[in-house]
Amino acid sequence: MAEEVKQETKSCCEGGKNMMSTVFKVVLGLVFLALAAYLLIGRMWWLDTWLVIKGSLGPFLILAGIITLAIAKE
Repeated sequence: MAEEVKQETKSCCEGGKNMMSTVFKVVLGLVFLALAAYLLIGRMWWLDTWLVIKGSLGPFLILAGIITLAIAKE
């Protein structure tokens, strides 16, 4: 009976720490997304970003093809 009480108190405290960590990560992610949107739209870097996306498309498709063949081999 005493062990159950100890486990309940531990899970209560760990849940609060875990929740704060999750909230912090969500807020940090939203800040990064807002900053990225500002840099892309506000600073007119859209053409440069589009160039990077087009340049990365070839290697991405090669990697996707290799992974697909590896999965099909199994």
